[in-house]
Amino acid sequence: MPPLRIALAADHGGFELKERLKEHLRGQGHEVADLGTSGKEPVDYPVFARAVALRVAQGEAEFGIAVDGAGIGSAMAANKVPGVLAATCNTEALARNAREHNDANVLALGAGHVDEALARRIADVFLGAACTAERHRRRVAMIREMEKEKGMPELSPEDVARIAEKVREILARGGAPAATAEPNLSPADVARLIDHTLLKPDATAADVEKLCAEARENGFFSVCVNPIFVPRVKQLLRGSAVKVCCVVGFPLGAQDPQIKALEARKALREGAQEIDMVINVGALKGKDDALVLRDIRGVVEACKDGRALSKVILETALLTDEEKVRACELAMKAGADFVKTSTGFSSGGAKPEDVALMARTVAPRKLGVKASGGIRTYDDLLRMVRAGATRVGASASVKILEEARARAGK
Repeated sequence: MPPLRIALAADHGGFELKERLKEHLRGQGHEVADLGTSGKEPVDYPVFARAVALRVAQGEAEFGIAVDGAGIGSAMAANKVPGVLAATCNTEALARNAREHNDANVLALGAGHVDEALARRIADVFLGAACTAERHRRRVAMIREMEKEKGMPELSPEDVARIAEKVREILARGGAPAATAEPNLSPADVARLIDHTLLKPDATAADVEKLCAEARENGFFSVCVNPIFVPRVKQLLRGSAVKVCCVVGFPLGAQDPQIKALEARKALREGAQEIDMVINVGALKGKDDALVLRDIRGVVEACKDGRALSKVILETALLTDEEKVRACELAMKAGADFVKTSTGFSSGGAKPEDVALMARTVAPRKLGVKASGGIRTYDDLLRMVRAGATRVGASASVKILEEARARAGK
């Protein structure tokens, strides 16, 4: 099983089991984000279940695990977050069914009903299984479509921001790390935001080796390269937490949808864990939304099959605000995990106002927002984060991090 990003949380009743599961999962090489609670003092399980669900819905974790006394309440709370399918499992068979038949992405465990050994086995089965049969995928798609039905109003961006801030405040009181509206980023936080990028046409194998060495040394979130370098990057990053990111349809986005999907699948087979695909800009501007949707969905489906994250590059410098919003809506409809501003090869890069517009548009579906193109300083990065970016693509990553360390030292 490849290393996974897992969001883990528990209430007071599940605290001890959560701690044991954290040791087990990290021992297997998974990247585990412990979202609390930090002790046995009474807390409210919906807060922690929602925190797990938000990480999964926003693409910051492939899977979530929430532990309380019975597991039922945490599943109910997690399932209120769009994009999350949470299942309470107290046997290995149920865990396998939840993944293979229902494509569940959050596991709820009841500490009062499973011991440590069984919980470990359930988690291993859940994380190792996949929903691949077409009949099951079709039924899961029906469930996901229910989120869009009338009578189920979406939260406004203001509602989402208010709820998220409340969750952060409660988590902070419980001892888990909390974000703030105004970025106050440590150097480690900065590193985890960055996709360390090298997409120049004259990049050599030696350049890519240097890129990977820098990423390992500094703890960047991922290394982003052209498809030809994916196998080598996978080898160079083996044993580290740094992800392998690959661009598809780069840099123009004018390829046939089938070609993009095939390119994505090949990159995933060779070790990519995230795919940044370029939208068909001409089709979007020509209002051929059906083609744009098919184009994105082909890559998204490849990523879901490969348990990878999908990011959709809009090339904002070429779009009107109406087109940017429509592109974000199509990315959401296609099931993408992120929207991204730019390739860095067009007439302009990321702008804070574009990031803010994209963040507002995708807030109801909790997509991530990646700012990329022209981000060369720590202040550039901060402007993007203030505007709503949850990931940053940069080739000047080392310089940015050095500036962050210098600022922290003062």
